[in-house]
Amino acid sequence: MMSTTPAHPRGPLETLTSRLGQLASGLARLGAWLGMLLIVYMLGHILLEIALRLFGHSTFVLDEFIGYSVAAMTFLSLPYALEQGGLIRVSLVLERFPKRWRWPFELFASVSTLLVFGWLAHFWTIAVQRSHARGIVSETLAETPLWIPQGAVLLGLYLLCLILVVRTLRILVERATFDSGES
Repeated sequence: MMSTTPAHPRGPLETLTSRLGQLASGLARLGAWLGMLLIVYMLGHILLEIALRLFGHSTFVLDEFIGYSVAAMTFLSLPYALEQGGLIRVSLVLERFPKRWRWPFELFASVSTLLVFGWLAHFWTIAVQRSHARGIVSETLAETPLWIPQGAVLLGLYLLCLILVVRTLRILVERATFDSGES
């Protein structure tokens, strides 16, 4: 008969980290899907613009909307890329240490990155709130309310901060057994 008790009992912190990690992972995946849909939208808009220009017409908003889409796609997809180990990292220093001694460096990198992006998200939040409160629109034919594309970038920043919080908690809980996903 198999035992239902895990080989390594999980404490409340491990359980919390695991559940928060699952939530963050799902949200990061959703952000990546939104980024993918934005790529499809950009392709469609560019093809539409080409077709219209063949007949002497235009949407007149291609450059504006593609710019917004690139910014939104980048920030919405960044959390998933970080979580999956798809970002370029310079691991030259880490490789010189045994695996069990790497966690303090991983912790420093995660916390410092979280502080930088948290600071950026704080000020970006203020900018989005101001744009919304003042009714600021783009100075183009479309007069796009700027809080909409700014809000998409802000959502990506919040997701990235969440992924970094989960990563930091995982490092603290797992310490020497933490696997950054690189090998």
